[in-house]
Amino acid sequence: MANLINGKEISLRVRGEVKAETADFIQKTGTVPGLAVILVGDDPASKIYVGNKKKACLEVGFNSFEHILPAETSQADLIGLIEKLNADPSVHGILCQLPLPKHIDERAVIGAISPKKDVDAFHPANVGKIMIGDYDFLPCTPAGVMELIRSAGISVAGKKCVVVGRSNIVGKPMAMLLLHENGTVTICHSKTKDLAAECREADILVAAVGKPKLITADMVKEGAVVIDVGMNRDENGKLCGDVDFSAVSEKAGFITPVPGGVGPMTIAMLMKNTLTAAKLAKNY
Repeated sequence: MANLINGKEISLRVRGEVKAETADFIQKTGTVPGLAVILVGDDPASKIYVGNKKKACLEVGFNSFEHILPAETSQADLIGLIEKLNADPSVHGILCQLPLPKHIDERAVIGAISPKKDVDAFHPANVGKIMIGDYDFLPCTPAGVMELIRSAGISVAGKKCVVVGRSNIVGKPMAMLLLHENGTVTICHSKTKDLAAECREADILVAAVGKPKLITADMVKEGAVVIDVGMNRDENGKLCGDVDFSAVSEKAGFITPVPGGVGPMTIAMLMKNTLTAAKLAKNY
């Protein structure tokens, strides 16, 4: 039976560290870190995420600025708001909740956020910095995965790492972070010829495609580390990941649950990035 990597516990530790560092930062600089979150439309899942981010800000001692805009908001108006937030010294981090309505170009919106306030690390300037290994911020979910791996005492160096999924938000940066830790990395996607064979090679397997229970026990090497980034609903409407947890946990060495695995880490790393942005703004 696999060892469970408990994201809830590890995220509480990270948030506790951020809270202590924030209190110290406020005392020394008189500046309270501020995170602005923009939500366009009323997607229920996005509303929950925004609420969770607000709670986390209060918990660690940040100011939280919420901007809830109607779904019909124009791209020009959204970018106008971002430009105001870029210029606002009380705002250190800006996060625009994705996905955006179809009439808005996500790339234009991401590009409008100042790289110094881009706490999601999606801006092309920050993506480039991650590529060369000289970065201020890391994307929250891949950074959270790396924290989970480290917390379990697992070394990436020399391991065969397989990332299933090639999104700009998780798959691509995840592969880069594993590479920076000296893993030998394969990225799999919808055009991969034999996904099961590739996955069976993995010492560390990260699933991030959004397909319920895609990764089955026969696709996993005995004793592998299995990280499930997926957040889906199964046929009964129950939350589940990209990994068939009950079957794979019998074979893996370490595994993350859904919920309670990667999810809580994403918000914890967002808090960490916002504090970093506040420190950079003050040359702290």
